[in-house]
Amino acid sequence: MSTLPVRGMVQDAWDQVSLELPPAATLQELKQRAMALTHQTGKPEDYLVKFRGASVDETRSLAESGVVANATLIVMPRQRRPVR
Repeated sequence: MSTLPVRGMVQDAWDQVSLELPPAATLQELKQRAMALTHQTGKPEDYLVKFRGASVDETRSLAESGVVANATLIVMPRQRRPVR
């Protein structure tokens, strides 16, 4: 398989984007692409990526992290925001 279809849910935008990435792509690359496609202007380092409910090491590749075809990864702020 030359590319892996995945979905990136960007919490701030409440939007989900479909991506086709090589299995060797890092989770950081996924985060940056998902943020760009949902027009998020925050700094990528202020966001984290979660897969199956847990934060993941963004320097690892999709394949190393066990991401499978059509998996959804969540991009969310590192800091919790107050509810008003």
